[in-house]
Amino acid sequence: MSDAAVPLEPKAADPAGSPPTRAPRPSGAGVRFDEEQPVTVVLVRHGQTTMTVSRGYSGSGEPGPPLDETGLRQARDAADLVDRVGRDLWGDIPYPSEIIASPMVRTQQTGAVIAEKLGLPVRTDATFQEANFGEWQGLTAEQIEERWPGQLEPWHTKADLRPPGGESIEDVGRRLQRGLDGLLAQGVDRTVVVVSHAVSIRAALGVTMGAQPSSWSQLRVAPASVSIVRLFADRRDEIAVVGVPSEGWSG
Repeated sequence: MSDAAVPLEPKAADPAGSPPTRAPRPSGAGVRFDEEQPVTVVLVRHGQTTMTVSRGYSGSGEPGPPLDETGLRQARDAADLVDRVGRDLWGDIPYPSEIIASPMVRTQQTGAVIAEKLGLPVRTDATFQEANFGEWQGLTAEQIEERWPGQLEPWHTKADLRPPGGESIEDVGRRLQRGLDGLLAQGVDRTVVVVSHAVSIRAALGVTMGAQPSSWSQLRVAPASVSIVRLFADRRDEIAVVGVPSEGWSG
């Protein structure tokens, strides 16, 4: 975890009603020599579902399963953690002002829990949905390997291979880049929460740091985990946090 997550004292408006004072960029933050402000994107993976447990490939080709009881608890934990952004954690980042969720059932449910905690509405945007796995939809890795021998590992590591009727990792990366570019174009010095999926969050992190798509599968994105990217107009973007778990978080 980045040491950008060092807890800070809660900030409050002064008696005259001035806004909270933004904390300075912490030690270990991305190096900059200007005062430019980014748009901050808090990427939250949805909570656990039955497909998470079975390790099936659950993509955007169908609405997918709902959160199970563990997933609902994880969503609440994630909401508690996101609510601390700009308060007593990551004090150089503005408190969230917008929530976006993929149209999948599990992300809509997770987004709704976070929205209730933050007092914000949820906007749906399919740009941030999971990869389309095509004919691999609903299958486990073992089932995919049995039916399409030697295809699954290259899909993760070669980046340009598409499952029948589905997307490649590069396809997902291009889609997520469009989504992030759109958020930057809408204005800086604000924080947007995006509730998404494992492959899509890996792609968002990968394109932000300019990594080759073949390496994105090396990023761990657990259910209901929180990752934070900060997008600047000059493209010298920052990965502030990768995969902070919400479950059991104690600060």
